[in-house]
Amino acid sequence: MSTTPGSPPLAEDIRALVADRLREAELENAEKLTVEYRGAQKHLYVIAMPTDMLYLNPDTHRVRAQRTSNPERDAELTQDPWGAAGQAYLKDLLSWRPSAPGQIDPDYEQLRDELKTFGQREPGVITREGILANGNTRCAALRDLGVPDIRVGVLPETSTWDDINRVELSLQLRRDKRRDYSYVNRLITIDEQIASGRKEEDVARDFNVKTITLQRDRWVYGLIKDAIARSRTSNGAMLALSDFEEHQEKLRELSRDYFKLKPTDPDAAERLKESRLQMVVLNYAKTSLRLADEGFFAEYLAPRLPDVLRTEATGEAKVQIPGLPGVEVADSSTATKQVVAITDALLRASAVQKLPPTESSASELSESSELLASASATFETAVELAGRNATLRKKKSAVPDRLSDATEYIDQAVAEFASARATGVLDEDAFDDALEALRDSLLKLARQAARAFDSPGDGVAWLLASATHPADQA
Repeated sequence: MSTTPGSPPLAEDIRALVADRLREAELENAEKLTVEYRGAQKHLYVIAMPTDMLYLNPDTHRVRAQRTSNPERDAELTQDPWGAAGQAYLKDLLSWRPSAPGQIDPDYEQLRDELKTFGQREPGVITREGILANGNTRCAALRDLGVPDIRVGVLPETSTWDDINRVELSLQLRRDKRRDYSYVNRLITIDEQIASGRKEEDVARDFNVKTITLQRDRWVYGLIKDAIARSRTSNGAMLALSDFEEHQEKLRELSRDYFKLKPTDPDAAERLKESRLQMVVLNYAKTSLRLADEGFFAEYLAPRLPDVLRTEATGEAKVQIPGLPGVEVADSSTATKQVVAITDALLRASAVQKLPPTESSASELSESSELLASASATFETAVELAGRNATLRKKKSAVPDRLSDATEYIDQAVAEFASARATGVLDEDAFDDALEALRDSLLKLARQAARAFDSPGDGVAWLLASATHPADQA
């Protein structure tokens, strides 16, 4: 956090109760919870605390992306993180779907049902002042169930907010975790870890991913933040981080294909990125996004653009580099300028649609609805045509690909033949039968090739001369 929220109002009462219960736990040599704390293993005594007395952590990574989904409630939480309104908002966020704040998360319901049936299995973690460093969702679910107490390990007296965040992260990344961070909250956490001065390879190890994967995820996070900034309208409408929660695989494939193309054609890579971002906004499936390559805009989309999407780029457009705030490069392609302008229009229209009805005019809603509907119809046609051509290309390459596979198998058979012969385990009869089957298959292929080629090349000529059945020689 850039600023710490200070101590809760009941901090001293909670400290006293925690101290009493810790003394009892030490005397009884009670249960302990092992956590990673300041680079070492720390064994924390576990005590029972009233669920209603503890404070949900306003800085938990679990709901970072979702907080801004309701700016008014987020402002209340920021202004008074320990107040009833802010704590109620945190509880709501912990129970809502990450991709649809306001809707109950099935994972939360499952956790609540497990707690009801089996009770609390894993302790949470609190500070001496009763702030939950880990176990926020469990505490919220136990409150829903009316369970009066929650088992928690207690951090040392000198724990800071950095300690709280690191303990939360280390426990979240354990393999026995019950509920993963959502996609965007994971990206936020990675970004914060790097910003704190940690090396990429160390953070990647914590998250059990390759360093290149972490770097691509950081690029995606920059792309998301850039898209949100581009979605801002004149009346303040803007997309939220939570709007990108369900697009993890689409965005990861986008980054992979973008960086594959960028070294050879940066301009084409930008068009690919923009076309796929447009399809993310329109909520197309991952399989459809794969059709949006560097030529998708020029070949399938540009000729069919309706008037509401047909933009005339003027002046020198700038393209911001995701992940590098304030860094822009000149866009040298008119096509790229056009595709960027279309992305901006779709982002803004989508932002208007997400505004509460009281905050947008009827004309704004109508215009944005018309633009999105027109774009969806245009993209539907473009995707269908691109899909047909992709299928045709696959059919054209299917036969050569099959023969390439067969060649590899025959090469492998050559090596294995030599080995079998040297060790005296070659089954000559089976080998002969297999060759006859191969000859018959080549004969069928030769007959098809004879009908297809008027002027056969060297390979086809060899096939026609070689694939001769004994009956044809008689």
